[in-house]
Amino acid sequence: MSSVRRPKLGQHFLRDPRFSRRLEEAVQVEPGELILEIGPGRGGMTRRLASRAGRLVAVELDPALATSLEAEFQNEPRIEIVRGDILKTDLRALCERQGVKRCFVFGNLPYYITSPILLHLFAARASIRRMALLVQREVAERIAAAPGTREYGSLSVVAQCHAEPRIVLSIPPGAFSPPPNVYSALVDFRIVPRFPEWDEQTLEAFLAFVHRCFARKRKNLLNNLTAVYSRERATNALRAASVDQHARAEQLSPEQLARLFDLLR
Repeated sequence: MSSVRRPKLGQHFLRDPRFSRRLEEAVQVEPGELILEIGPGRGGMTRRLASRAGRLVAVELDPALATSLEAEFQNEPRIEIVRGDILKTDLRALCERQGVKRCFVFGNLPYYITSPILLHLFAARASIRRMALLVQREVAERIAAAPGTREYGSLSVVAQCHAEPRIVLSIPPGAFSPPPNVYSALVDFRIVPRFPEWDEQTLEAFLAFVHRCFARKRKNLLNNLTAVYSRERATNALRAASVDQHARAEQLSPEQLARLFDLLR
């Protein structure tokens, strides 16, 4: 049996100072900016990030880790440790309390809860200027994937509707304690709405439409659409959007999907 103590909440703590330094250099923080750190863990990046920011608020769910962090940073007025769940954290209220409109978000996200955290952050995008998130490399590749590639899917479209994501750094398992079974990657998200003319209700309807389009990846787009629309209506919409009737959803850009959505609503 391994003697390595497994984390309770799926954490893999970055322990290699070389990669900590490279992460710090890759994070594009503006001077004086508020940083929201998700899951600081043992604080490996907290002090590094705080040195480049006006103030840092770290949200930690694990009570034992939060207690340790509070003790370590009790004499650091620019660092605040908040005990809580990021999924229940109101980012707008947090920014208002700090006297700013938007913050920079950094996080080493637990693999099992990456998607819910991403969706929560995207929903709070008005309070975020930019994000740098460490995720499983396979997920990073899906987030940043281009249309027509194997990795491109509904997550790609969702992420790219809210931001311009790009992979800036890959990190091997051995840089973490305990080491995960996969590589990780840092994804930089510049928060830019892809369809700024849409209100929140329209955007939510579009994202639900996207999930329907990718519901069964082995089927072509027409077959996925006929689960909701008549075959005639779906066929006419594809023709009007200049999309081949045998095309799969992963071949369409977000703009092409948006055009199809407009034709069908």
